[in-house]
Amino acid sequence: MQQDQFEALIKSLCQHDTMPQVLDALKSCEDQEIADAAAALTGQFRLAEIDGEQRIYHVSMQENDQGESEEFAEWIMNDGDDVIKFVAWFFYDNFDLKLKDIYQAAGRTYRQPKRL
Repeated sequence: MQQDQFEALIKSLCQHDTMPQVLDALKSCEDQEIADAAAALTGQFRLAEIDGEQRIYHVSMQENDQGESEEFAEWIMNDGDDVIKFVAWFFYDNFDLKLKDIYQAAGRTYRQPKRL
């Protein structure tokens, strides 16, 4: 995929209102590698209320130090947050692209989360 095509894809994904809409758009992407990565994620997201926020988690099974499978939950974004957070996570997690580069492709500024 050429850079201009990638930027157009990122901008079109950011036009959606919700994470499920973005995931559906990714599944129907012309780039088969992107579509396959999105399809593989179907059913792996959970919504949980924590500290009064509706948080969206990616839930997967990973092997622990004892060789046993255990559930791993990664906080992606809050329900209602700008979908750029999910778009950036998707391309970072599946294709090792930098978050800053994805935000830049969307014409946005990436701000590093504050550490606690």
